[in-house]
Amino acid sequence: MRSTSPGGHAADTDGLRAKRHAENFPVALKVLPGRLRSDLEAVYAVARTIDDLGDEADGDRTALLTQFGDELSAAFGGAEPADPVIRGLVPAIRAGRVEHEPFRRLIEANLQDQHVTRYRTYADLRAYCRLSADPVGRIVLRLFAVEDPEAEKLSDRVCTALQLLEHWQDVGEDHRNGRIYLPQEDLEAYGVTEDELGAAQASRRLRELMRFEIDRAAALLGSGAGLVGLVQGWGRLAVSGFIAGGLATVDALRDTNGDVLARYAKPGKADALAWLVWLQVGEPKTGRRSD
Repeated sequence: MRSTSPGGHAADTDGLRAKRHAENFPVALKVLPGRLRSDLEAVYAVARTIDDLGDEADGDRTALLTQFGDELSAAFGGAEPADPVIRGLVPAIRAGRVEHEPFRRLIEANLQDQHVTRYRTYADLRAYCRLSADPVGRIVLRLFAVEDPEAEKLSDRVCTALQLLEHWQDVGEDHRNGRIYLPQEDLEAYGVTEDELGAAQASRRLRELMRFEIDRAAALLGSGAGLVGLVQGWGRLAVSGFIAGGLATVDALRDTNGDVLARYAKPGKADALAWLVWLQVGEPKTGRRSD
């Protein structure tokens, strides 16, 4: 983003494009029809801007998030937004392809980040993910006209798993920024202190903890992979792309053997593509592909 000042969020800067391409999953597969790609990219731009306001903005982040949220709410109410990022979402808003509530929850998650930096239990962390991650899946399902309670339930599992995997990639960075997403109960159970999260490499105890957390996130992702079978057409391909990115991230994290501090677990594009093909032609599964 070039600017985090009110009304100054560029809709498609080099920085935003770079973040889109750096995600673990493809935001908008190039084979998708133009309108769907535009909608997905517009949704990503808004969600990414909300995250950046909460994580990177100079000044009063709470005030900036509130102001952005107010302008977004006004756009859903029919007003013409000044912010270019929100203007990019207007076609989808006007056509009824997106709803306000999931975006409101994304704002709420980032407001929570301003004063909550630790989560006592795994259940507490999952509750946070219901605000920070699950709404994105609901937005995507809406774009593909999927209205199915079972699909929504599986989507929530996938999105929470993707969020957890991202947290496990960024344990060291989050610690440097004063945030710890590893549940306090798990740190205690494995005898890991917060100071260990700032080391150059993971201790034996931390590696054990991370292997546990990675496996738990992988199991959650696998429990939602049946979503692929509930979505048809372009939606099936897009959902497969998100899940494939998650499965490739699981592989990359497992390759670290739990030392997520010494080595950044970046999923390979070829690995994600292989998982995407598998999800299209085979039965969804979890774990590393067998040769």
